[in-house]
Amino acid sequence: MTVADLAIDGFDRIQEVVHEAVDGLTEDQLTERLEPGANSIAWLVWHLTRVQDDHVADLAGTPQVWTEQGWHERFALPFRPGATGYGHRAKDVAAVRADAKLLTGYHDAVHDQTVSWLGALRETELDQVVDEAWDPPVTLGVRLVSILSDDLQHAGQAAYVRGILERR
Repeated sequence: MTVADLAIDGFDRIQEVVHEAVDGLTEDQLTERLEPGANSIAWLVWHLTRVQDDHVADLAGTPQVWTEQGWHERFALPFRPGATGYGHRAKDVAAVRADAKLLTGYHDAVHDQTVSWLGALRETELDQVVDEAWDPPVTLGVRLVSILSDDLQHAGQAAYVRGILERR
């Protein structure tokens, strides 16, 4: 197994959990919040996908799927195009309304771009410094683990919310 294969497997797992958390739910279920300040499934999936899109595009030196493929217009959210959900408040979470097809469509498009880029990743690139704003500076390998970790946590949160909604 190569480093690329390992990373692709991780992102494939995120995609699987996203689909399991979203498929078959109505827009109302996807946007339901367990309490007023909680994140909805729609916001969690949108956010984890935006983070993956933003961070991987930066690493790959490519445009983001969000703007390049018109997902920003399809979602029609009241945020600037570069927003990823970082720092969002309760009213921002409530503004993310989307159906399952839109959420998984965007996620799948980002996943495809991520996997395409990862397919050419070589082990020697993992030590390349990609962000000197931190001490120690962040390498490509550390950033990939960070993206995987963040996305898996949010996908798991979305699955958890789904489980609660289904038991109600």
